[in-house]
Amino acid sequence: MTGGTTADVRDDPGVAIVTGGSRGIGAAVAHAAAAAGYHVMVNYSADASGAETVVSDILAQGGKARAVQADISQPADVGRLFDDAADWGHVTAVINNAAITGNLIGPLVEVPVETVQRVVDVNVSGIIFMCQEAVRRLSTHNGGSGGSIINISSTATKAGSPGTWVHYAATKGAVDVLTVGLAAEVAKQDIRVNAVAPGSTNTGLHAAAGMPDRVERLNPTIPMGRGAEPEEVAAAVMWLLSDAASYITGAVLPVSGGR
Repeated sequence: MTGGTTADVRDDPGVAIVTGGSRGIGAAVAHAAAAAGYHVMVNYSADASGAETVVSDILAQGGKARAVQADISQPADVGRLFDDAADWGHVTAVINNAAITGNLIGPLVEVPVETVQRVVDVNVSGIIFMCQEAVRRLSTHNGGSGGSIINISSTATKAGSPGTWVHYAATKGAVDVLTVGLAAEVAKQDIRVNAVAPGSTNTGLHAAAGMPDRVERLNPTIPMGRGAEPEEVAAAVMWLLSDAASYITGAVLPVSGGR
């Protein structure tokens, strides 16, 4: 199953949890997972309207989706998110997309302490909490039936985003290490753990930080000459979830146009 085409849709691939699913890459992943037959839990922290719009669109296209509020930086919320998903069906896919930048751009020395703490809480601790709970639920050692965890990283880890988002890039470096280490740790528990690392992507992330034209300005530095669309990142996620990637774990797949 490669995901997204009618011929490849499974009868019931299970439940997919997509964190940060109310917009951008998360919304694109939610749509792609629903098209592949998954029951999709569209998680959001604050953007209830965006999440409900994603769910409505999926339902209108004949898919199955629910919006679920949870702050992944809070372990109790993470547990509740998985409980809600388990009440709906068998969780087989967890896509850890939720991440924040602190909605600012500038040198690291100017990033407020509270912003650093919140970004680390969501981007690092939150994904760790999600991975912990996913292993508890999916592991064949715990009576689960296995599955896949996909972490959304970033190619910002390559250069570190100097002058813009060093704090954010650092958290994505942690995501890469988490992916590699956890993949080796749970490989014999029938859980595959991989990451997708988007490059410059046309989402609202840059606009929220006050630089709506950032993707366009980076285009000359990208070999393919343009930023990615969220759907292109989602396609990479769906490939890693598919049977075509059954022997792949611990990989960090760049979706960056060659940059």
